[in-house]
Amino acid sequence: MSLPSSVDVAIIGAGAAGLGAAHALGGSGLSAIVLEARGRLGGRAWTVQASPEVTFDVGCGWLHSADKNSFVPIARALGFELNKDLPPWRERAYGNAFPQSERDDFMRAMDAFYERLWQAAQKGKDEPASRSLEPGNRWNAMIDAISTYINGCELKDMSTLDWDAYEDSELNWRVRRGYGALIAAYGAPCPVALNCNVTLIDHSAKHIRIETSQGTLTADKVIVTVPTNLIADEAIRFSPQLPAKVDAAAGLPLGIDDKVTLALDGAEAFPKEGNLRGATMKTEMGTYHIRPFGQPCIEGFFGGSFARQLEAAGEGAIAAHSIDEIAGFLGSDVRRKLKPLYESRWGRDPFARGSYSHALPGHAGDRAVLAAPVDGRLFFAGEATSPNFFTTAHGARDSGERAAREVLAVKR
Repeated sequence: MSLPSSVDVAIIGAGAAGLGAAHALGGSGLSAIVLEARGRLGGRAWTVQASPEVTFDVGCGWLHSADKNSFVPIARALGFELNKDLPPWRERAYGNAFPQSERDDFMRAMDAFYERLWQAAQKGKDEPASRSLEPGNRWNAMIDAISTYINGCELKDMSTLDWDAYEDSELNWRVRRGYGALIAAYGAPCPVALNCNVTLIDHSAKHIRIETSQGTLTADKVIVTVPTNLIADEAIRFSPQLPAKVDAAAGLPLGIDDKVTLALDGAEAFPKEGNLRGATMKTEMGTYHIRPFGQPCIEGFFGGSFARQLEAAGEGAIAAHSIDEIAGFLGSDVRRKLKPLYESRWGRDPFARGSYSHALPGHAGDRAVLAAPVDGRLFFAGEATSPNFFTTAHGARDSGERAAREVLAVKR
């Protein structure tokens, strides 16, 4: 839609949080618009048709804590099929790159690490999660690799208390047509101005002035839902400045997690929903999902510093490394069966600059600081503001609904 000259509520960002806020304000009697820098809905949720046979979630793909996930009833209401198959993370190992006896030993070491991490959190000290590693344990580098997949960062950059605050029911479902497609469908009824990049929020006067790439508008209230890196880098400026928000956002940086999908020729010779990972004893490694939904492809997943290195190596580097690593696991003959289809580079995305937030050691409390309203006129949402479901799309959506309730409470 075109940009109005003024609204009651302007929502910055059409990711899950912004769309959640827009839905919650529907029927309130307040005029609202969502301002989105991209030319599409969904933010870090994005589904593409990578090939005629392969649907690929470039961003989030799993409905974590599905029994508590607010997108589950939304999916059902919108007619999106849910897949409840067990994720391949612990089960369904394929090939001999990671023999079952080694895999069992690794899982015991990782479970023991999580127990120590939980015990450390009970002491209330917000220390680096790496301190819970057992000195000299042969699996430490691979445990760190798992952190890069889950948190987007290595354990040295992960807050123990923030890890403990996260709620995980360990029930993980998927959307057959794509999580990004679901969130785009959820946002379709919302009033959104696309290709509208916000650069300044001037809250110095009675009406808040918002400068965008499409012009200027005013609003009585603003809900900011952009990723923390944009706030920390002051890609969106506040006037007067909000140093507490900038500092809190800097304490909650977006880690890096990237995905790639590779076409798999002769896919019927490979198992559906298989897991491929090697006992490589290093953090710089990928993990692979063979034939998700039975599709003729292999998805690769990379996180943390290694994902940053692959991004810096240029477009196609993630796919090239994936093919090399898979060939190392399964033999060189597999090379001719694999062809790059699509890869993400979230750190290079100007409107994300990362994948999802993690609290640096000592900064677990920054989520509440970032979420707090300012002067009853500026409100903040996004996965980084969720106290228990950060890093997730449903945590983001729920935070947008929470911010909308705060707006309506001021109205009353």
